[in-house]
Amino acid sequence: MANQAGLNFVLRFLMVGFIGVALAGCATPPPDEDPDAVAAWEQINDPIEPLNRSIFDLNLTLDGVLFRPVAEAYRWLFPEFLRDAIQGVLSNAGEPNNIINAILQADVSRGGQALGRLAVNSTLGIAGMIDVASEFGLTPVDEDFGQTLAVWGVGDGAYLMLPVLGPSSVRDGIGRGVDIFLNPLTYLFTNTDTEYVGAIMSVTDGLDQRSRNIEVLDDIERTSVDFYAAIRSLYRQARQDLIYNGETTGSNPFLSDGPDLFDDSELSYAQ
Repeated sequence: MANQAGLNFVLRFLMVGFIGVALAGCATPPPDEDPDAVAAWEQINDPIEPLNRSIFDLNLTLDGVLFRPVAEAYRWLFPEFLRDAIQGVLSNAGEPNNIINAILQADVSRGGQALGRLAVNSTLGIAGMIDVASEFGLTPVDEDFGQTLAVWGVGDGAYLMLPVLGPSSVRDGIGRGVDIFLNPLTYLFTNTDTEYVGAIMSVTDGLDQRSRNIEVLDDIERTSVDFYAAIRSLYRQARQDLIYNGETTGSNPFLSDGPDLFDDSELSYAQ
């Protein structure tokens, strides 16, 4: 059942979050006599770094033997216009979450913008295959419950590297699970023998995102001294940018007009 699957998904994220918090309490920070080290430790906020690095290595291995080859095959098999149409449909399916979270953040303007995009692209845009809404000045809105929690004043908590799903935090991991319940599509497929559709959409979205970030990830890995630390930093920059709706955008290769690999509202199995 879709609801049961969604509940299990959320429980897994809650468990990861609580484990991260518990381990954070057991972690040993630098001595108080070294205030610079303490400040750096608090800023990094990665108290379970050894475990996170192990999961990161596992994700790299999975990416090398499975995800990247499949993403390359996907990009080779499907022409760009078709991949853009697929991405458009998936993005359009996520608009209800954008609307709900914008309203929860008391941002009626962005909620109305997302609602307009859903209405225009679902009709004139043929379920989102064509982004007609942008031609009318309705630019994309990207909101999720992790951002909503941040707007409500909830701190991000410890940094987490999740198996397959990639970089996250306690707050964003829980928010990702809540988004499943907020999305009307979760209930659309309930008791209709089509529960698998949601899973197919999520996997396809992750595949599409990975295929669009092959070169940029390769470049980061090639030029960074510590690939894990670089991904952690870029993830946090991307999340800050989303929380503040682009007002704090810095020099982050994932904050361009292209796809956002670290969008927590979508399934991403990249590193």
